[in-house]
Amino acid sequence: MQASKTLLALVDCNNFYVSCERVFNPKLEKQPIVVLSNNDGCVVARSNEVKALGVEMGVPYFKILDLVKKYNIQAYSSNYVLYGDMSNRVMNLLSQFSPNQEIYSIDECFLDISGFSDTHNYGQLIRNTVKQCLGLPVCVGIGPSKTLAKLSNYIAKKNQALNRVFDISKLSAQAQSELLNTIDVSKIWGIGRKYSQRLKNMGIYTVKDLRDVDPNTIQRRFNINLKRTVLELNGESCLELDTMTQPNKQIISSRSFGQPVYELNELIEAITLYLSRACEKLRQQKQNANIIQVFINTSRFNKNEPQYFKSASYKLPQASSDTITLLKAALQCLNEIYRPNYKYAKAGVMLLDLVSAQYEEFSLFADNDLKLKRNKVMQVIDNINTHYGKGSIHLASLGRKKNWLAKLSHKSQSYTTRWDSLLKAHAI
Repeated sequence: MQASKTLLALVDCNNFYVSCERVFNPKLEKQPIVVLSNNDGCVVARSNEVKALGVEMGVPYFKILDLVKKYNIQAYSSNYVLYGDMSNRVMNLLSQFSPNQEIYSIDECFLDISGFSDTHNYGQLIRNTVKQCLGLPVCVGIGPSKTLAKLSNYIAKKNQALNRVFDISKLSAQAQSELLNTIDVSKIWGIGRKYSQRLKNMGIYTVKDLRDVDPNTIQRRFNINLKRTVLELNGESCLELDTMTQPNKQIISSRSFGQPVYELNELIEAITLYLSRACEKLRQQKQNANIIQVFINTSRFNKNEPQYFKSASYKLPQASSDTITLLKAALQCLNEIYRPNYKYAKAGVMLLDLVSAQYEEFSLFADNDLKLKRNKVMQVIDNINTHYGKGSIHLASLGRKKNWLAKLSHKSQSYTTRWDSLLKAHAI
């Protein structure tokens, strides 16, 4: 393996959703736990105890009810507000360990630790700090490239003797080869089932097999990205850290309904909620949208019911992040596509053609004073909802009953984002 001055650490929270639930309910430690998707439909996170029972990711919840009863598996609805807030805390804490950080996902980030010699102890310091400050277990994988850091993290997670930290660059060339020859090629970052099978058809079964193949051959048979993977496995850093958080190119807000929806007024309520959330995110990113798209559909899984899938788009005269302005356009789209007598299962909105609000343009023919006033109103609404909790103030078209809301029968509290959900300590 070629020497490299670059040294990257991939810090990954273990079973993140499950671990977040355990932080605020210590009784769940070592208990079998699953976290469910919207409407409590499918398993999206599993504790190690549940994995040991053979429960697969994505399995419908109703299919494992016998196991739930037999092994007393604790089920939780997805609490994305809690998970998102805990993720922000993790990333802020990890930023203290390196001036260069790339947040890769809700529970993973890369840190540039080039120049550190005692990487094992530094990895342990990272792990212990996150555990002490936030109560979350993490694994730290270290290597001279992103791909090797990812692979090291996988090794640290699978081998308990490593105490959740592993630096592949500390191994001799022979030891590296022996180790990589024991790991299936499918475990490499970015290689899915399709590529894995094609590689195996070429006689490439292990990580070592791919590392040792000619990169140009791989490019001819696959693409430049897989060639870079081969180079990265050889210690050549081809994927630089992306330390700048890029704003979204589009924002999608949608949910499946907790029960079938037939009436237009209920769809209006749902679209109002989804759009309000999308606009909040839009303003957080300091962006405006030029185009809004609304879609509604029946359930693809209910073949005995009439099927209907439709969307409509609206191009705004001026890019905007004003919920009121965008809602008028959204409801115009909804009225265009709504058809009665269908059993609607899902609806959503998409904000497209996003531009920076920093360079907001004003029209000669528009009411620019109203636009400025609306921007101030939105800022006030955001401030109130931030301080007192989401939904404290909202548009009237959101309604009050909201019978269509997704099922969240097992949702935990918003421990870190709502005053009324703070844990209470009692003296004994």
